[in-house]
Formats: sequence, structure tokens, C-alpha cells
Amino acid sequence: MRANFRLQRLFIAGDIAPGAALAADDGQFNYLRNVLRLEEGAELLVFNGRDGEWLVRLRHPSKKKIALEPVEQTRPQPAPSDLHYLFAPLKVGRLDYLVQKAVEMGAGVLQPVMTQHVQGRIGSIDRLRANAVEAAEQCGILAIPEVREPVRLASLLEGWDANRRIVYCDEGAETNNPMATLSAVTERHHALLIGPEGGFSAGERALLRGLPFVTAIPLGPRILRADTAAVAAMALLQATIGDWE
Repeated sequence: MRANFRLQRLFIAGDIAPGAALAADDGQFNYLRNVLRLEEGAELLVFNGRDGEWLVRLRHPSKKKIALEPVEQTRPQPAPSDLHYLFAPLKVGRLDYLVQKAVEMGAGVLQPVMTQHVQGRIGSIDRLRANAVEAAEQCGILAIPEVREPVRLASLLEGWDANRRIVYCDEGAETNNPMATLSAVTERHHALLIGPEGGFSAGERALLRGLPFVTAIPLGPRILRADTAAVAAMALLQATIGDWE
């Protein structure tokens, strides 16, 4: 069922059930009352990543409180996306963009990966989660991706489940066309690995190429920025072996 973009959407942390009014927190109160200026009886959509999407009606039990009264479920909760997105952190502004686009493209897990040439850093996992929630609110997504703590590339690969194939972008690939390579992938579980702005080191490329559960793909004849490469690669993966099939 398609999302309804005519109504405002809001992420709620608590459980959603018929007859159980939801209390808006301070930030939500300010947004609903002072930014959107919603009046008593206004309707909006809420979701929590577990109970599907619900139509709720806004109530003002007092001047300093807003309650959200569940009316009916508008969409059931879908299964979480199985795609893992592994990325070297970028600088803050571009990192925010990268996380938002990954959520829009269907990432189910966001895993920061520290590489040799990484130029950005993860200042706050909470910021990443907030960006993921905001992207879900804006794009009608109901499943909030899991955001994991940063890990070194070598450590990640050492403990990796070989049943989940890692696809990564390699500038040194012999061809410019990734379609044949992706179409040959037979595993049902996938992860996409995007390196840093400076690219993977020679040692990291050798490590990746030596693992049987890793597949290298090119991204055409041009050098792309890391955030551009992320969107392009995720679209290719979803269209060939992902949930766009």
C-alpha cells in the first residue's frame, strides 16, 4: 500500500494501539503546536517502526500538552529491509545526506566502517538515527533501519557471515559496466560497501578481493564522489538483485 503524503507523518517511539492515546514529547509538541499550528481534531499519520502506520487525531488536554488519539491503522508494518549498507564516514553535511539517501533507497542496516583513508568521523550515533527517522518521515517509510556503532574494516570482514555477499565499488575494475557482475550474484542476502573519499588503500583492496563472499563492481567511466557513488550503487543493486526486481 502506497504512503499518503497529503497528511503530516510523525515518528513516535512508544507503542501504538487502539484506544491508547499517545503523548507528544516536548519537541513534538513544539512542532505540532507552534510550527504546524495544528488545531484540536487535526489528523496526521504516526509510525514507530513496529506497529505499522496509524491515522491519529490531535487532542489538547491542556495548553502545554498534546495527545494523539489512534483512529485506525492505515498501513501494516512491512518486513524490515534485508540490505546492509556499509559506509566510510564522510564530512558532516555529506554524511547526513548519505544516511538520508540510504534510508530512501531501502537500507535495513546502517554500518559505519573505518578505513585507512577515511576523512570523516561519526560524532554521534544519535545524529545518524535522527537523520534516518527524518528520512523515513518524509518518504513514507515504515521500517527504521538499525544504526550500528563504527567498526574497523578488517574487524568487520573477520566476523562476516559468508552467506551475505558484500558488493563494493572498485575503481580498478576492468570494465565500466556492473550489470553482468551483479546479475551473476546468486546469494539472497546482500551488503553494499562504499569506501571513503580517498578510496580504499591497496592493502584494503587486496583484502577485499581475496575474500570469496566479496564482489567488486565498477560504476562507469567517471570518478564519482562517495555520496554520489553510494546512491548510484544502491540503485544498481536494488534493480538487479534487490527488492526492485
